[in-house]
Amino acid sequence: MKNRFFIWILLVFTAFTLVQNWGKGQSSSSLDQNDVGLITNKTEYTQGAEVIVTIQNNTTFPLEIPENCPVQPLGIKKYANGEWIDVSIQDSAECKVSVPFEIKPGEKSKLSYKNWAYRLFETPGRYRVEGTILINQEPRVVSTNEFTITEKGVLKTAWMNFVYRPILNALVYLIEVLPGHSLGFSIIFLTLIIRTLLLIPSQKAMKSQKKLQKIQSRIEELKKKHKDNQEKLAMETVALWKEHKVNPFGSCLMILIQFPILIALYLVVSQGLHPDKSSLLYEQIGSNLSFETIQTHFLGLLDLTQIDFFVLPLLVGALQFIQIHLALSRQKKKKAEKELKKEAISPEKVAKNLEKPQDFQDQMQMANNMMKYVMPLMIAFFTASLPAGVGLYWGTSTIYGIAQQFVVNKQSEKEEEEEEPSVRVIEK
Repeated sequence: MKNRFFIWILLVFTAFTLVQNWGKGQSSSSLDQNDVGLITNKTEYTQGAEVIVTIQNNTTFPLEIPENCPVQPLGIKKYANGEWIDVSIQDSAECKVSVPFEIKPGEKSKLSYKNWAYRLFETPGRYRVEGTILINQEPRVVSTNEFTITEKGVLKTAWMNFVYRPILNALVYLIEVLPGHSLGFSIIFLTLIIRTLLLIPSQKAMKSQKKLQKIQSRIEELKKKHKDNQEKLAMETVALWKEHKVNPFGSCLMILIQFPILIALYLVVSQGLHPDKSSLLYEQIGSNLSFETIQTHFLGLLDLTQIDFFVLPLLVGALQFIQIHLALSRQKKKKAEKELKKEAISPEKVAKNLEKPQDFQDQMQMANNMMKYVMPLMIAFFTASLPAGVGLYWGTSTIYGIAQQFVVNKQSEKEEEEEEPSVRVIEK
């Protein structure tokens, strides 16, 4: 089961990597043509996707793109009714910096249109980027290749309507109503709400994991007994799971449930808190909020929209270690001592019942060490590669999980005590 758990974790990391690098790696051979090379990273985008334009200066003079903030740096044209027409928007975003964008001779740079994706490319159709640049202080009109904006498919539409938009709207609502419009406290409250909504399935998953630990020795006995008959082994194992009401995939449940939430929160924190996404808000949500007033610095120390490489990853990794330590606790020795004190059975029998084959002990110890020490390092690396807001969510969720695991452990100990035989063996 622990192997499956690590596989799911690796899948999470892989998916985040794909999300971060989606759309990269397009051919740039046409950049060398003409004095100024200008191409988009793709020729087809779905609605809401980030359009990236690569510009290469093939001249011997600096290339300047005039600053048009809050409007996009180069214009957008759409093909409609047999002609190319300008696409314009009204943007109220505040501009903190207003300097020309410069590219030195022989160098190239990229322009991102992620902050205008839903307003400039609102409807499907044929588009191109076109605008005026300055080469040696002389204006020159340049344009990219033609590209197409298409409608979202079924899966992307479902993702947008059932995962991304609810997370975005919930977070914006909390930011709007909380004092100071704090992104940090909004993420904490959102995490508590999500974990409370998932309390019942996560509680079942934790209890299932505890039950699985208790019957692990019997599963190993079945493996040895039916090592030459895999069909019989599978049947006996499933029967054992049913007998003890164990869900073997319970430990992976919370990872699977939180996986899309993490992806959505990453996209919201890194790209969603911008006027361009206002069209995705439900009616009345964010009506009294200006995106420029959102306080992204948590406690005045941590910018939640940026990556934190040190403090937060170490803290989240430590919290993950504590949670895993609690999840793997077995309380074997405590139970054995209670049995000895009650004299329910002889000390020799207690030792015999607790004894396991050495190779099985080694395997279990290795798996537990992998879970306890390697996974926190993976989570710390994960936290250090994404905006701090995602790390704050994971850390808050882990603290909630620690409290929940503590309660489950106490309940498990109580159930074990109630299951102990009350009849004493009196030797004559």
